[in-house]
Amino acid sequence: MKMSKDTKTCIDECLQCYRTCLGMAMTHCLETGGKHVEPQHFRLMMACAEICRTAAHFMLLGSPHHKHVCRECAEICAECAKDCERVGGMDDCVVACKSCAESCKAMAA
Repeated sequence: MKMSKDTKTCIDECLQCYRTCLGMAMTHCLETGGKHVEPQHFRLMMACAEICRTAAHFMLLGSPHHKHVCRECAEICAECAKDCERVGGMDDCVVACKSCAESCKAMAA
C-alpha cells in the first residue's frame, strides 16, 4: 500500500501533537499548577493526545475508518488549542493542535 504525501504529513502532524500535548501536560501543566491542572483542561489535553495517537495509528494501518477518527481528532484538537490559549503560556500546544486540526480536517474530507 502506497501512502499519499498528505497522509504522511497528517501522520507526522498527529504524532507531533500527541508528543506536544502529552509532554506539556506532564511537565509544564503539572509543574505550573493552578488553571493548568483544572480537571476539564487536563482531561482535554489527555483526550487530545490520545485521539492524535489513534488517528496516526489508523492512517498507518491504512484503515478506511481513519476518516471518522480524523474528523473527531480535528474537533478535539481545535477545542484543545482554544483551551490552551485560554489558560495561557502554552504556545507550543496551541500551534501543534491548530496544525493537526487543519491536517486532520483535510484527511476527513
